[in-house]
Amino acid sequence: MAVKKEKHKMPEQDPKKRIHNFNEVPLGYDVETAIAEAKRCLQCKNRPCVAGCPVGIDIPEFIKEIAKGDFEQASVILRAKTNLPAVCGRVCPYEEQCEGKCTLLKLGEPVGIGRLERFVADYIFKKGEITIERPQASGKKVAVVGAGPAGLTCAGDLAKMGHSVVVFEAFHAPGGVLMYGIPEFRLPKEIVKKEVEYIKKLGVEIRYDVVVGKTVYVEELMKEYDAIFIGTGAGLPSFLNIDGENLAGVYSANEFLTRVNMMKAYRFPEYDTPVRIGKNVATFGAGNVAMDCARTALRLGAEKSYIIYRRSEKEMPARNEEIEHAHEEGVIFKLLTNPLRFIGDEKGNVKQVECIEMDLGEPDSSGRRRPIPVEGTEFTIDIDTALIAIGQSPNPLIPESTKGLDVERKGNIRTDDEGRTNIPGVYAGGDIATGAATVILAMGAGKKAAKAIDEYLSTKK
Repeated sequence: MAVKKEKHKMPEQDPKKRIHNFNEVPLGYDVETAIAEAKRCLQCKNRPCVAGCPVGIDIPEFIKEIAKGDFEQASVILRAKTNLPAVCGRVCPYEEQCEGKCTLLKLGEPVGIGRLERFVADYIFKKGEITIERPQASGKKVAVVGAGPAGLTCAGDLAKMGHSVVVFEAFHAPGGVLMYGIPEFRLPKEIVKKEVEYIKKLGVEIRYDVVVGKTVYVEELMKEYDAIFIGTGAGLPSFLNIDGENLAGVYSANEFLTRVNMMKAYRFPEYDTPVRIGKNVATFGAGNVAMDCARTALRLGAEKSYIIYRRSEKEMPARNEEIEHAHEEGVIFKLLTNPLRFIGDEKGNVKQVECIEMDLGEPDSSGRRRPIPVEGTEFTIDIDTALIAIGQSPNPLIPESTKGLDVERKGNIRTDDEGRTNIPGVYAGGDIATGAATVILAMGAGKKAAKAIDEYLSTKK
């Protein structure tokens, strides 16, 4: 039987309706569609998709179980390698990783691996049946700093190995960027909470409102725990460094999305944490975070939501799906455009951004064509709010407060490929070590570090 060349479509909210709510946009596969999509898999002997997965999921095997209708076994196979399948099935850039290696690309579209992972995780959550097998206790204690994707993955894997794990989280809720950085319409917070509950059932303890580097130091934790994993992420926002950036109405993407996500600004006045939006919002940058900001602004009532980016759409780092959704929802793309300064009113509020048109020259060190200003093309755009989404740097608190810890020039903690730092027993992974990257890469780093920590603990008396 011939293989269907295209993925089975996933139903979505209508763009005209979804810009007025924060409900999830893609609605997921039903049972029949999931089985049909799973049957597209060729079950290749060389398994290229597995090589493209940062956490090494046995992709052909879990898809084979879906095709048979055994979703429970598919879940067992998934959770053998990932502690956050419902998250990864929603936000993982699978088109560049597992699906990007799929043999079906030679015929048409790859198998919808991400959609199938989401289907299995959601199906099992609805049934409420996740088998937890607690191993024999090792007697070793590990401290994990940060309850983001790297920390949660490392903690879950260490618990599966029999170690006692305590996670120290600075916020009042777990999840890190999963909770405060990704909007509800892309990753519902109830999904994150369910994934965290699974990790806690493995035996992981999470302590909140603990700021390691302020209320307690790594050196103190080293006295109580046999090993430490640092996964505090990249929470230091980058700015444009142009005039007027201190005006009211100019936000970093971090502050904006945190207010909306964790402080429920979208439910003002029920929750008294408003975000000043106005009619016209400009987001600077073109990654996934920028798309999140621009799309969130529409849902908060903006009449015009701009993406201002100095290169063309071809160079945008955001996932294609996020760019397509932004277009569908009416985000206005001002491409080959660079901001020069923000202009304020007499009250100190931002009212305009002055920009200049750009042209593309030869590729720079990133491999993308270098943007070059075009003289005499300055113009202004009326705005009420500016959102700066041009990247983040590693959180400096632990690197600066931990004596003797080897840190790179940009503030990243220096590690080897398995997450070892220069201090014996101290490991790090995710954005704190690599700089801002994807959720799945942070998870992969947490998984590698857990394996290395387990090996280290086996040598410790």
